[in-house]
Amino acid sequence: MMQKLEEAKHHILRKCPDFPGMLIVLGSGLGSLLDDLKLEVEIPFNEIPHFKKATVPGHSGRLVIGTLGKIRVSCLQGRLHYYEGYSMAEVVFPFRVLALCGAETFLLTNAAGGVHSDMNPGDLLLIKDHINCMGDNPLIGANEETLGARFPDMTQVYDSHLRESMKKVAQENGIALREGVYAGVHGPSYETPAEVKMLKMVGADVIGMSTIPEAIALKHMGKKVVAVSCVTNLASGVIPGTLDHAEVLETAKKVQKSFAFLVKEFVHVVRT
Repeated sequence: MMQKLEEAKHHILRKCPDFPGMLIVLGSGLGSLLDDLKLEVEIPFNEIPHFKKATVPGHSGRLVIGTLGKIRVSCLQGRLHYYEGYSMAEVVFPFRVLALCGAETFLLTNAAGGVHSDMNPGDLLLIKDHINCMGDNPLIGANEETLGARFPDMTQVYDSHLRESMKKVAQENGIALREGVYAGVHGPSYETPAEVKMLKMVGADVIGMSTIPEAIALKHMGKKVVAVSCVTNLASGVIPGTLDHAEVLETAKKVQKSFAFLVKEFVHVVRT
């Protein structure tokens, strides 16, 4: 694994020797942030050694590096998912590579289903903790000591200082931002009403199919993580009706402007 990580790292650093300290992951339909990015480098996943192809609609699969206002950042437009048939190691591979390239702070975004009836499509939720219901973990297998400890602590996966900064930015700019727990399921089928009821009972506020493997792998490497969910729909059984991925993308597009503004302001406050 380390040889593959090094090969991918060297390929990226040849194109961008001065890799930014912050990486932003743009989840389903949340790519408008790139409209405000002064582009330096763009690398499709399929050009980077050992990166797998993103196959989900709304995930173009490319690494973009540039300047957001006055701050240099890197962005992943799209990510890999466990339900695409990739192993957990393959899902988190890009994040491990980019951490080795020099990224220290990771802002993860995702589309998620809300479990509370007072939620509305377009709500934003700051993740304070997660529940891993994926039935797998990216750290299973032989531990690579150069990446992190065998049994990493997960008391605070999502950095408290970064969360406070995000909440302050939202409050100062009049952006409604809930805070809660993200439950990760492996998908790709949406949850049944009974599953949603169970997850709500154990403390989940939103449900999604990404983010947790990445957060675990990055915490293992000692990196700082902050994550925000866009509530693109209410989960199965919360309100009458059925779920459709096209509607998820449409809702994400509608909230892109305020979400992108929140991210831009946060980046300038943190100034990584």
